[in-house]
Amino acid sequence: MVKIPVLRWGQPYESLETARVVHFNSGETIAEVSQANAGLLVKDMRKAQRARDALREIPIRELIGMMKKAGELFKDGTLELGDGQQTPDDFARQQSASTGLPEHMCKANMAKNHFVLSNMDRILDCLTRGLDLDILTRGYGVESRGVMVSYQAQSPVLGLVLPSNSPGVHTLWLPVIPMQVGLILKPGSQEPWTPYRMASAFFEAGVPREAIGIYPGPTDVGAEVLSRCGRAMIFGSAETIKRYAGDPRVQVHGPGFSKVLLGDDVVDDWEKYIDLIVDGVYLNSGRGCINTSGVWASRHTREIAQAIAERIGPMEVKPPEDPTAVLAAFTVPGQAQAIHASILERLKEPGVEDMTSKFGPRLEEQERCAYIRPWVIHCNSPERAAAHTEYMFPYVTVVECPQDQMIDRIGQTLVASAITGDKAWEHQLIEATNIDRLNIGPIPTLKLDWLQPHEGNIVDFLFRARAFQVSPERTIG
Repeated sequence: MVKIPVLRWGQPYESLETARVVHFNSGETIAEVSQANAGLLVKDMRKAQRARDALREIPIRELIGMMKKAGELFKDGTLELGDGQQTPDDFARQQSASTGLPEHMCKANMAKNHFVLSNMDRILDCLTRGLDLDILTRGYGVESRGVMVSYQAQSPVLGLVLPSNSPGVHTLWLPVIPMQVGLILKPGSQEPWTPYRMASAFFEAGVPREAIGIYPGPTDVGAEVLSRCGRAMIFGSAETIKRYAGDPRVQVHGPGFSKVLLGDDVVDDWEKYIDLIVDGVYLNSGRGCINTSGVWASRHTREIAQAIAERIGPMEVKPPEDPTAVLAAFTVPGQAQAIHASILERLKEPGVEDMTSKFGPRLEEQERCAYIRPWVIHCNSPERAAAHTEYMFPYVTVVECPQDQMIDRIGQTLVASAITGDKAWEHQLIEATNIDRLNIGPIPTLKLDWLQPHEGNIVDFLFRARAFQVSPERTIG
């Protein structure tokens, strides 16, 4: 068992209050994590400016070099973790043991983080649209067109309230340090592993310790992070999105409701796209907001749903160390049972059909956890409540909807992969404000271009572009 402290601007702090991180299957204690409280965070936030000040003393290009080194350390190094050391294999086992995610998926998420850190120079160049990065340090400068510009940091630190169920989301905050903005991280109770390993890699690569704070704790600590930081991110449910809607300080990442849309011009050849759809549904155990949770078409929908069900319906529960395991455990007591009951209730509505019923029960309960096997549901209309549902396992609804109604009826969509050659419809999709990321053509919803914003441009979120002029006789130091 490892003891993990609070990190108060990089300095370890052991509190009297601790929480156990346990193995989802055996109940064994993996880690004992010191717990911060809201008062401690309030006190430490008085020093937040020091985080940005320390980072601004290091040129951004040097910080980018540190990110590349940190990426190698994160992927391959033996790093400090609390009162012990952690190898990459230790990390994968520990993360799997507490989150229920198969070990090979934990390693795949490590590779994603490594890729982002290794390509940080290219990513920042694209996110800033080729801006001279020294302008972010000075706060002003001249663009390539010869225009004077100013970029003003909106907060010395970015606060993050992180989830336990989807380790892949950590790629979103990796560009923050090289932009000379500090980090305040509130880890998910089951997933302290990525924030601490990443911080350890950063420190070993040369990032100032005072640039990062990690504050595990109860929900009031997360609320304080959102309240005290000038810019913050939270990962949560649809209810979380509603709570912070309209707050410009908080960027909310919730359910994705990502979809594949089959145009009328291609839907008769739907068999060509089943592999793409199936991969989008079940890879990463369906836990990502960019997993495909809906397939929409004007016809052949029942046949499409049946074909998906034939592929993923038979998938079985396997141990997390099995390299062929595709399903993650639900580790919160009662969560899987509640989701299962909710879906069964949806199936009572006329026009809603369970396409995976012939492949056996969907719920598999074990002594300390539970699994839900992949589920495919057919809806004969967008009017059905099930057509607008998403869950954190391989679950997909196939919805029959006329093409000319599809954009209006799909609702808010993080990723839409529109498979079509219809130029008029492509233009309508480009104009659709309810679609965040748009893929035109047979591109899986899971396929990200790391050189583009995943969900909102973090540069635009952290910095405000403003008008700026200097009289000819003045010189700014």
